Amino acid sequence: MTPVSLADLDQRLHALKALPVHRGRLLRAWLNGKPLGAGPRHQQQENFLPLSIRNDLPALSEALDAVAQIHSQHPAADGSVRLLVRLADGQLIESVLLPRDALCVSTQVGCAVGCRFCMTGKSGLIRQVSSLEIVAQVVLARRIRPVKKVVFMGMGEPAHNLDNVLEAINLLGTEGGIGHKSLVFSTVGDRRVFDLLPQQRVRPALALSLHTTKAELREHLLPRAPKIAPEELMALGEAYARKTGYPIQYQWTLLKGINDGQDELDAILRLFKGKYALLNVIPFNSLEGAGLTPGNGVSYERPDNERIAEIIEYLRSGYVLTKVRNSAGQDVDAGCGQLRARAEGIANSVL
Repeated sequence: MTPVSLADLDQRLHALKALPVHRGRLLRAWLNGKPLGAGPRHQQQENFLPLSIRNDLPALSEALDAVAQIHSQHPAADGSVRLLVRLADGQLIESVLLPRDALCVSTQVGCAVGCRFCMTGKSGLIRQVSSLEIVAQVVLARRIRPVKKVVFMGMGEPAHNLDNVLEAINLLGTEGGIGHKSLVFSTVGDRRVFDLLPQQRVRPALALSLHTTKAELREHLLPRAPKIAPEELMALGEAYARKTGYPIQYQWTLLKGINDGQDELDAILRLFKGKYALLNVIPFNSLEGAGLTPGNGVSYERPDNERIAEIIEYLRSGYVLTKVRNSAGQDVDAGCGQLRARAEGIANSVL
């Protein structure tokens, strides 16, 4: 039987009379993409796993392999590899191997927030991704190449699947061997996140979807996100940054004629002054957003490269730590949600 959650796996190990030390060894092997029987170097299985577990290893390995499997791989010129992952029930999600040993994982099948510039939200929320399915994406990626950083920025809103995401983060930050600040929780903003994350054993870095300094425009772009004004969102982020010692990453999808004006740039300088923060400017991926419109029949567009360069130069001259982050895999038409949309035949209906 395929385990669905970490609790299911723990129940199976308990039935095999596994002690915490055995659980830890099995999880560390699996999370590093190794055979379950792999243990300390030059040490035989019988020296660190009891017979009941050794006898069950083939069936247990088969069950864990069934949690998630790579449906297709899509390498891109920028060094990224987009993975279309099939879950045990046939649902598809996406993971992205990024340069510098990073991986972007999905936390939901679909998404309920409905960001107007995002393909994933067009299908709505189909179901939650379990904690085991989240970490299984790391396992699959590590079988391809090293993963030292995991960002929860793929399909879905992590705050809407909070228990499973926090369980996955705790496992990756302990048995998975990933540094706490190298686990990045990305959210549109949810007050529960700011209450719960500081209490966790593993406290991840935080990335917040800002996208505009105007409350009304933000509500339009993120129609089903909690109604938190940009000023309040940054205040909540700043408090978490000071508690953890990690700067907050603020995400800004750059949309021509919508949030790339001088008024927005001046407001950014004001909001970011004195903050422990950096701004990730993400020029809109026109391929990912084909068919997405702001609601007046005019398609979203990416500003031209000259304008993007002007924006970055202006923000940096105002002492805002600013980075440009283009969507990975644009040359293979694989923006977040596109692979799944093509595989499922989801129509490009106008929002």
